[in-house]
Amino acid sequence: MTFAPAPGAAPMRRMVVAQAGFETRTLLRNGEQLTLTLIIPLLLLAAFSLESLVSFGGGYTRIDFLTPGVIALAVMSTAFTSQAIATGFERRYGVLKRLGATPLSRTGLIAAKTVTVIAMELAQTVIIMLVALALGWSPNAVGAAVVMVPLLVLLGTAAFSGFALLLAGTLRAEATLAAANLIYVVLLGVGGVVFPLTKFPAGARSLLELLPSGALSTGLRDVLANGAAFPAKNIVTLAVWAVVGIALAVRFFRWE
Repeated sequence: MTFAPAPGAAPMRRMVVAQAGFETRTLLRNGEQLTLTLIIPLLLLAAFSLESLVSFGGGYTRIDFLTPGVIALAVMSTAFTSQAIATGFERRYGVLKRLGATPLSRTGLIAAKTVTVIAMELAQTVIIMLVALALGWSPNAVGAAVVMVPLLVLLGTAAFSGFALLLAGTLRAEATLAAANLIYVVLLGVGGVVFPLTKFPAGARSLLELLPSGALSTGLRDVLANGAAFPAKNIVTLAVWAVVGIALAVRFFRWE
């Protein structure tokens, strides 16, 4: 038996898993990112839901309306804002340049970051639901929600991740920081997260529902508050955003 060296890159799956593990450890050690991705959504849920439990937009109680929206906000915080800012500064400090010298491709890096975000968001979703139940949330969902909620979160994550990496991979870190925070605040106000889209004019409402934040929050609300089994329009909308965002990120992402 011989033990001659066999140089070469590891299989892509192993590289993606290793990079995802590194990304996860980095995220868990970063207090600022944890505040943005988990603490802020939970504070919004508690603050807005405790104001009252009376009818709120479309006949929902406030907590029933807010819970799906806060889940959508957590997805947006983690997959878009936090990831764009972190990746932008990784690029500025040369971390991505060093990764670019390894066999890990742009597709592999995007896959690793997306896997990390999905794992984080599934944990966030469980925590938000438990807190919401403690605050009086009473979901109106059918059995299909067990599949539909993770599917919507997965598609929303893919959509937001693609555009986060596009932003971080094309702009300077400072510009990424400003743009990501501005988009976050705008989508918080017009994405159906804490304010019903029914408060907007009919023409604007139809457009806002086509935004990834609007499609995600509306889809989750249909499943968790209206008992929908398959929110087809929202799923298709998020799938289109995901394909476009990831394709653009893979095409234009720069290591340095």
